[in-house]
Amino acid sequence: MSLISKFDPWHSALCTCPPKLTFNPYTGCDHHCIYCYASSYIPRFFNCRPKKDLIPKLKKEAAKLKGEIISIANSSDPYPNVEAETGLTRKCLEILSCSNCRIQIITKSTLVTRDIDLLTKVPSMVSVTITTDDNALAKLIEPHAPPPSKRLKTIEELLARDIPVSVRIDPIIPFLNDDPQTLIKNLADIGIKHVTASTYKTKPGNWQRLSTAFPKTAEKLKPLYFQKGEKISRYSYLPKDFRHKIMNTIRIATEKRGIRFGTCRENLSHLNTATCDGSWLLSKTNNTKS
Repeated sequence: MSLISKFDPWHSALCTCPPKLTFNPYTGCDHHCIYCYASSYIPRFFNCRPKKDLIPKLKKEAAKLKGEIISIANSSDPYPNVEAETGLTRKCLEILSCSNCRIQIITKSTLVTRDIDLLTKVPSMVSVTITTDDNALAKLIEPHAPPPSKRLKTIEELLARDIPVSVRIDPIIPFLNDDPQTLIKNLADIGIKHVTASTYKTKPGNWQRLSTAFPKTAEKLKPLYFQKGEKISRYSYLPKDFRHKIMNTIRIATEKRGIRFGTCRENLSHLNTATCDGSWLLSKTNNTKS
């Protein structure tokens, strides 16, 4: 099985990402986010482990690249906590930075700044997930990920080195983190040009984790998802008009501050003001610094 493959999540028409490739150095993730979707289809997901024969396989596959965007990573964070010890993602970036490709990193980790020297060698961008700017709430939602206050500092460091950054406010969970106005203001103040947002979609595993962590919130959400909501591709969605209201509020807030906006798997692409995943920022990459 190839390490690098076509990005085609769930073979779903709801995905509006441009053509690109995807690559995950690890199977699973140790951030233990309660909303995690990948845990529903990857066995032993929270037992994070490297891909088999990772480095030799990647060397062979990277030699065949022809300028494609490689999204790292979509099923697991490329910077799990164990990466600080293994350095495997860095070794992968050493290979890819010498290859004919463009790199899109998707992460919650502050460790990405360790690899700025490699990211400046090839057209690169980083998409940082900030689900909430409330450190205490984030600790409950994303128990083993760095606090959002540190992620904001990471963003500033990346931008200072001319590495474009987009931010994923994702997922939006009603009654928990559905008012990101202050976060959007702060993102605009530090120079963010793109935000992607989406609402929480339920699967049995992540619903159980959310219900355990936030039982009162789950009681409010239950009728919205399981009585009034939509069933799409084995996920339970909020009602479409409810999703539209949340996403449009965020779109208006970002547009007001000169930030482009994209939705993710919402069937609301008419709200997008730029390529949904922020990869348009790659065209603005400046790799003159090292």
